[in-house]
Amino acid sequence: MEIKFLKIKKNFRKENPKINPEIYWKVVIILAFLLMIASFIFAYNLFVETNKDDFQAIENNNVQTGNKEKTRIENALEYFSLRAKKSNEILNSPTSIVDPSL
Repeated sequence: MEIKFLKIKKNFRKENPKINPEIYWKVVIILAFLLMIASFIFAYNLFVETNKDDFQAIENNNVQTGNKEKTRIENALEYFSLRAKKSNEILNSPTSIVDPSL
């Protein structure tokens, strides 16, 4: 005779329920490698695009801004020379002495 009420159920589980880190390290290494390749491609494309630009347009732009800067500097120097003349006039003008006792 067989007693069936104390029968142990068999569970089909893994012996070790921990996470396998080898799989995740492989994923991290592959993603890092793909990121490096993508950054090299991006840098190469950026380098090629900057080499295609026309440098004459940049040089002409520098000449135009150089003229503008020269006029701005001349205007500033003229302004400060006028201020210096006014201060000299104020310093050299005779002051009227007012007697406070009157």
